[in-house]
Amino acid sequence: MDIIGQGRAAPSAGFEVPLEMLYACHGRVQAQCELLQRLLEHLPTHGADTQALEAIERIRRYFDTAARDHHADEEQDLLPALLEAMAGSDAVCIRDITRRVHEEHRQLERHWAALREALQAIEQGSASELDPSLARNFIDAYRAHIAFEEAEVLPMAQRLLGDDQLDAVGRAMRLRRGIADPH
Repeated sequence: MDIIGQGRAAPSAGFEVPLEMLYACHGRVQAQCELLQRLLEHLPTHGADTQALEAIERIRRYFDTAARDHHADEEQDLLPALLEAMAGSDAVCIRDITRRVHEEHRQLERHWAALREALQAIEQGSASELDPSLARNFIDAYRAHIAFEEAEVLPMAQRLLGDDQLDAVGRAMRLRRGIADPH
């Protein structure tokens, strides 16, 4: 069973289209959650074999870096741009959305910290299985969070943010990752 090679390809986009990039990040999160689900099914039968350890490393690397950057993209760039776009009007809705996104990100980080610890125990040989509820809670929380952002946050950003604001968000996303601005 090749647990790493299975699954769908995650969509990609560039920083010049930051909203598409955020959607693509959601696709990559979903792909990592699918890999985690396959790992959960793989471990009871095959244990912490080479494939399992490679999957764990891939999952850990993604959620330790790219997912963290994605949360920062939203919290430090996208949501403030939305708040600014709402200046002078009733911004209660976007403030509520901002609060919810921040709270969900903290919840996801707590889920990840517990899951990361369990995955490291498998990597280090002190555990051979993964608590299914730990993995499922993480996957379910991310799926619900992505659904909310794709139904509420990103469409609102598409409606409210102009090209200059989106360019600024894209530049900040690029710089957060240490990628030079091509302009």
